[in-house]
Amino acid sequence: MQENIPLQDFTAFRTGGRARYFSRVKSIAELRKAVRFAKEKKLPFFVLGRGANLLIPDAGFSGLVIKMEMKGIRFKNTAFVRRTANSGAARKKNDTAVAIARAGEDWDSFVAKTVWRKCAGLENLSLIPSTVGAAAIGNIGAYGAEAKDIIFSVQALNTETMKIKKFSNKECNFGYRESFFKTNVGKKYIVTQVSFILKKKGKARTEYKDVQEYFSQQKIIAPSLKNVRDAIIAIRTKKLPDISKVGTAGSFFKNPIVSKRKADALKKEYPDLPIFALEEKRAKLSAGFLLDKICGLKGYKKGNIGLWNKQALVLVNYGGGTTKEILLFAGDVKKSVKEKTGIKLEMEVQVI
Repeated sequence: MQENIPLQDFTAFRTGGRARYFSRVKSIAELRKAVRFAKEKKLPFFVLGRGANLLIPDAGFSGLVIKMEMKGIRFKNTAFVRRTANSGAARKKNDTAVAIARAGEDWDSFVAKTVWRKCAGLENLSLIPSTVGAAAIGNIGAYGAEAKDIIFSVQALNTETMKIKKFSNKECNFGYRESFFKTNVGKKYIVTQVSFILKKKGKARTEYKDVQEYFSQQKIIAPSLKNVRDAIIAIRTKKLPDISKVGTAGSFFKNPIVSKRKADALKKEYPDLPIFALEEKRAKLSAGFLLDKICGLKGYKKGNIGLWNKQALVLVNYGGGTTKEILLFAGDVKKSVKEKTGIKLEMEVQVI
């Protein structure tokens, strides 16, 4: 247990004050010990992964920060009974694999291991800065894929009973960048392990526009899983800033979900506006398009904070910025979008 640790060293934005207490946990036993410490001292606590989607107050955190460092990955084959089309005879087909990763594992390293094993499902989520636990909690998504589509189950510690509970995919209640673990009830659970169902030698997903353009340029007709991972890494690297030079969490705002009527009205005014249908009465819009093409905010900068000049959805701390400055800047951006389109943007980044 450490005291008065500067948290800006543990967050992608490089802002925030100090943690009154700070503990690294590498096992469930250590996790339980840390939670009990906070309870005995009647302190608030939160779990920190890579800090890539997080803003810490400039005044710091008066409780305990638990740094999740539980590591471990294992794979196992699964056999599903299937019936042949003609005879209806039952037969087993070992065409899937379960990948089980503990919450503190680096997400991209985990994805790389699944691709190396030729197990399809996670390759489109390459290079996302996260831990495995945080990926499940936030239901990360990119380039036509979401974590919820591959997650089989989530294991978590109930901080009230100190018991481990296993949640099925359905019980996780996944939504767009949401899950049960973000709800008031779900926050009493700390994710410790996630299981994923992957397709052995599965087909690569290339339907996303940027991915298709990449393979067209590279003249790759039948891309492998590794080809897709390489494509995603190349696309993200080209669009996003170098996190070794600037502070950023990547996409700062969620793609807004609006009524179909609102989406159609905007589409008439802006024909190039991408619309992703969710259901009959609702649609998801591109926040990046709203910021860039409609509001002209790509590259907009105020003091130390700005929107990246290659991707308007990415908010950047160019150096020396504070959490307060980031939130004020984000407020200005949201106001501009609201005035221009009538849409209220929501932040993807969480504020402690």
